[in-house]
Amino acid sequence: MKKTVLSILTIVLSVSLFTTTASADVNKGQKYYLKKLKICKKDGLQYGSLFAAKYDRASWESFKEEEKLIDTWKELCPSGVEKFDEMKPRHIENLYDFVWEFASDGEVPSCD
Repeated sequence: MKKTVLSILTIVLSVSLFTTTASADVNKGQKYYLKKLKICKKDGLQYGSLFAAKYDRASWESFKEEEKLIDTWKELCPSGVEKFDEMKPRHIENLYDFVWEFASDGEVPSCD
């Protein structure tokens, strides 16, 4: 009985840890922007915070729900169209978390 309970607890703990690491991350979204989307500087977006602050949180949420996120990003940064087309789903989630967190009505980033 003791081994069964211990096994169940171990499985539950393992699953909860896996789901935490599989979720999107604001910092990873910021790093993605800095690494892959430097080209947006050509479009007047010197910093990722300027990119994120183009819309408020409600607008970013509606773009995601309507599946218009990438189209909106392409409008903001036409120079980065190729980069947006190459994005993997995890990158989309991370960049979305970044733009939502630092939207015009969101947090102020400490460092771009």
